[in-house]
Amino acid sequence: ISGGRLGYVHIADMSSEALDQLYLGLDAQNQGKEGVVVDVRNNNGGFVNGYVLDVFARKNFLTMTARGETGVPSRQALGQRALGLPTVLLTNESSLSDAEDFTEGYRTLKLGKVVGVPTAGWIIYTSNTPLVDGSVVRVPSTRIQGAAGDDMELHPRPVDVTVERPLGETVLGQDGQLEAAVAELLKELGPKPPAH
Repeated sequence: ISGGRLGYVHIADMSSEALDQLYLGLDAQNQGKEGVVVDVRNNNGGFVNGYVLDVFARKNFLTMTARGETGVPSRQALGQRALGLPTVLLTNESSLSDAEDFTEGYRTLKLGKVVGVPTAGWIIYTSNTPLVDGSVVRVPSTRIQGAAGDDMELHPRPVDVTVERPLGETVLGQDGQLEAAVAELLKELGPKPPAH
């Protein structure tokens, strides 16, 4: 839908496995793209939002060229992940917990527009508390606040461009939220540069 100009990554959750998959996806499927759509819809959280944000927030500032080789951005040459491309973020009402931390960080760092619908507002840290019978119960242990000091629990992270996803779209092979995210990023990029 972008004419090959944009890449796409879906981050299914915020686990270390999902982080590894993000690295692979950015390396293998998004080389030579002008920008990337980052999709955290239906992401039920985890614990790696800071690492994921680093990938999109880091900027390359040097090029390293070994003798007789092609130059590469210094961050990649040093083994640091840095996309270095414009992005747009897709969220929905099933983006939960650490996906909401990620969305807050993405907005606060001004990494790009957020498209879709607000997140769930289900962000709080819990921990296991053992019971006498050997079972456990999860008990809230840490309050989370946004950059402005607002409580994030029960307060969904907002979007810049609201696009609802009507029932039945998936069955029809349609995704209006994705189409809107692509349109936003293409608008930011402007016309395709002429080929040399």
